Amino acid sequence: MDAILQAAVNGLVAGAILALPAIGFTAMFAVLRFPNFAVAAFATLGAYGGWMANAWLGWPVVAALLAAFVLAGAAGAVTQRVALDALRPAGPLTVAIAAIAANVILENVLRFAFGNDLLGFDLPLARDVRFGSLRIGPQQIENLILAVAVMAALFAFLAFTRIGKAMRATADNPDLARLKGIEPRRVELLAVFVGAGLCGAGGMLLGLDTSIDPLTGFRIVLSVFAAAVVGGLGSIPGAVAGALLIGLAEELATLAIAPTYKSAIGFVAILLTLSLRPRGLLGERAY
Repeated sequence: MDAILQAAVNGLVAGAILALPAIGFTAMFAVLRFPNFAVAAFATLGAYGGWMANAWLGWPVVAALLAAFVLAGAAGAVTQRVALDALRPAGPLTVAIAAIAANVILENVLRFAFGNDLLGFDLPLARDVRFGSLRIGPQQIENLILAVAVMAALFAFLAFTRIGKAMRATADNPDLARLKGIEPRRVELLAVFVGAGLCGAGGMLLGLDTSIDPLTGFRIVLSVFAAAVVGGLGSIPGAVAGALLIGLAEELATLAIAPTYKSAIGFVAILLTLSLRPRGLLGERAY
């Protein structure tokens, strides 16, 4: 029982971190209507951006997280405008394949710039916090708080700001949004900036608890996609629910299988969801 509770705690923390890139992925899908698989590179880029701000410039974690968000968001917007927009008339499959190519290019640029060595953030060492038989690291607690804070800020942005409402309107019906005076292309670019930025923030939080290398984002891309599919592509609350479920499932699975194989949980989750409930837990466009 203690092992199950410990795995559940670890799974909730992992799921909260996974929720950020999952939200970014599903937000871009909701507005642009194609799966942007470059999210892996955006997560890695954000991790490196946060690491540079922290290790090179001495910025605290919160400021470094903002730097990770901005850098990854800018990279996403530039990639969309320069490489992907021109391919959209060819259909979502073509753009999705181009996004994979962009992902490979960005990952190799990072590999060329920083090498393949593992890099760690400049953080003070601290003992785990104990709650009876449960143990949780101070960095895990901080990561959980930061992830929840970012998600709360995003939901407030979408619910209460004019730009956020424009993003929701464009996701629901771009033609009707255009008739209401909303410029879809600007909203789409903003959605990419926010979505890629969330991926970058998630990549940095992942690196805070472990380390970073050019494949940091690639290791979680299947879990991100699984979370979005389980929750319902296009549903931001669904992405959060799916991420928590995938995080819990992956950590609980390590009690029975080697951690190396826990990524198979994503495959199983995708297959079950597509077979039993193709629209996911919360439908296609629930906000």
